[in-house]
Amino acid sequence: APRIVHTVDKFSLLAVPLFVLAGEIMNSGGITQRLMDFSRALVGHIRGGLGQVNVVASMFFAGVSGSATADAAAFGKILIPAMKREGFDEGFSVSVTSATATLGPILPPSVLMIVYASMTNLSIGRLFLAGLVPGLLIGLVFMVLVYVFATVYRYPRHEWVGFRALARAFRHAFFALIAPAIIAIGIVGG
Repeated sequence: APRIVHTVDKFSLLAVPLFVLAGEIMNSGGITQRLMDFSRALVGHIRGGLGQVNVVASMFFAGVSGSATADAAAFGKILIPAMKREGFDEGFSVSVTSATATLGPILPPSVLMIVYASMTNLSIGRLFLAGLVPGLLIGLVFMVLVYVFATVYRYPRHEWVGFRALARAFRHAFFALIAPAIIAIGIVGG
């Protein structure tokens, strides 16, 4: 029994429940909708509209939740029905949502990275920095794939809303966008 308790008796593991709590509080406060609105204003005009929004919003929300399950749950309820209403195939909608949800454990701050670092005595900050570039590249590849599928199957896109609407959406989502940076800087900086 003491060995089991000693294995999980690490200060850095305290971040996991607090991280989940912070993600839940931000989600209840409307962060998901704000991130989705900003993503729509940012990339909704690209071929595949809501598919592109799905990818970018999942990349932003990965920094808030740090969990693939939370990402899939948050955007699955909203984006899959919306994509089906706009003419996207149901299989494509579900595939994009589930694939982009896997960015949660890769992009910092990630619950999986915290647990792994605490069990192996690695630097959490270094793991976060190591996950940033691959996570962004994977997100970019997802966007290219959505564009290719949207072109082949002629999926719709939204009209460009203009810089004024983009700036307004950015202002509404500002605190949601800097939350992952604050969390990552706090962990990396100690």
